[in-house]
Amino acid sequence: MNAARPDRARPNAVRRAWPGLLAWLAGIGFFLPIAWMALTSFHSEADAATNPPSFTAALTLDGYREFFGLTGGASPWPALINSTVASLASTLLVLLLALPAAYALSVNRVRKWTDVLFFFLSTKMLPAVAGLLPIYLFARNAGLLDNIWLLVVLYTSMNLPIAVWMMQSFLAEVPVAVIEAARMDGARLPVILTRVVAPIALPGIAATALICFIFSWNELLFARVLTGVVAETAPVFLTGFITSQGLFLAKVCAASLVISLPVLAAGFAAQDKLVQGLSLGAVK
Repeated sequence: MNAARPDRARPNAVRRAWPGLLAWLAGIGFFLPIAWMALTSFHSEADAATNPPSFTAALTLDGYREFFGLTGGASPWPALINSTVASLASTLLVLLLALPAAYALSVNRVRKWTDVLFFFLSTKMLPAVAGLLPIYLFARNAGLLDNIWLLVVLYTSMNLPIAVWMMQSFLAEVPVAVIEAARMDGARLPVILTRVVAPIALPGIAATALICFIFSWNELLFARVLTGVVAETAPVFLTGFITSQGLFLAKVCAASLVISLPVLAAGFAAQDKLVQGLSLGAVK
């Protein structure tokens, strides 16, 4: 057999390399703002405000010292703890509620389950600001303003529809024969969910949990209006750096990087589960 002609093999190789090249360019494009923010956080305020920016400016930790209150400012730890409690608690509640709901909509399907899914998704179409005033009035009359557990309930209700929608597609890939075998052995619903369904759908559950955690951690609107000093979250604390005196760019970049680290760390730790979960069911 004759070897393939080099002039024909070269265009095929170039054509196969294009997707990888585009993926690298997209990755670099997403990474550049984070790298720029990290570099600016190590500059002084004078160097950070220069235009055009200086790449060779001296590095300093003044922005981080000011963020952590080492120079006399407010400490960020209460806000970081509030964000951690609200995000983790709401994510846990979402998983506890979404798993049986998704099971009823995928494995043991209820009547008109597609209409139920559409109703869940339609609740996300309402602009958050449209429900801000009623929720504020309810919280004020119930004495729940500046309460971290109010945010837990709100974040749970906000993330539950998308969690049910995602987990329904994940649980639909669980083999029905495995569930029927567990039923034949006398396993009840809690045992089936925790020992049969959950281990099989673990990548999808991890992907759902990570997305709910990110949404809760980054939420600003309700936290800004419904909290004050006691239940202040990290994004609300970050907005306090933008004052009438001006924008302190180095300190804002340092604060943004520190506040983004939990989300980045969670995404890096669960990246394999996230990829498996988001691609679950993509290949039949």
